[in-house]
Amino acid sequence: MTGTTGGAEVALEQVRFSYGDMRMDFDLTVPASQIAAIIGPSGSGKSTLLNLIAGFETPQSGRVLIGGQDVTRAAPAERPVSMVFQENNLFAHLDVEANVGLGRSPKLKLAAADRAAVASAIARVGLAGKEKRKPEALSGGERQRVAIARALVRSRPVLLLDEAFASLGPALRNQMLDLVKALHAETAMTVLMVTHHPEDALHLDSLLFFLENGRIAASGSARELLSDAGPEALKRYMGTTA
Repeated sequence: MTGTTGGAEVALEQVRFSYGDMRMDFDLTVPASQIAAIIGPSGSGKSTLLNLIAGFETPQSGRVLIGGQDVTRAAPAERPVSMVFQENNLFAHLDVEANVGLGRSPKLKLAAADRAAVASAIARVGLAGKEKRKPEALSGGERQRVAIARALVRSRPVLLLDEAFASLGPALRNQMLDLVKALHAETAMTVLMVTHHPEDALHLDSLLFFLENGRIAASGSARELLSDAGPEALKRYMGTTA
């Protein structure tokens, strides 16, 4: 397909980070090739958690490990991670093919193998035939598909989705979740996804981490945590307490 093979374990060991007056402490492990959803109130530290993994933030203490390697001080470009944001970060003056190609070469110097990988990724996300379209000619869902294709051609074992589908309606969001599930089945990459929709975790049959006040208040199987027997803190967040 695109050259992505297998996932990598992601671990945060006693990671501490402060933002203003808020102190965050994270201890978590996502096994290789698993999907993990991260939910919690606004300001609970969800995006910060992903930024610590991606290298956009540096912890005050503790370690970030990917595939068993300590990447705590590594620059974002040096980490085996790809990230997709809500705003998709596409370049308006470049067409679909070029925007995806940037994942392979920032200067778009693409060899034949690179072009084949780009074409494969575009086809896999359902955009074959739209290679020459600019972002303005695409729907919101299609633009996010371009961003995911760009992440795929980078061939990293870890994919981070920071509210990547938040601006999409329910039907489109479910389509994108189905795409993530299918790509995960093909590539076995490790996926961490921040979402405001707990049902997304059920859709993906994923692990679930519930954040509250800068800490992981609950973790485990999404189906177990979101059941009637789930923790009270999570029920309060979802408004399902008796």
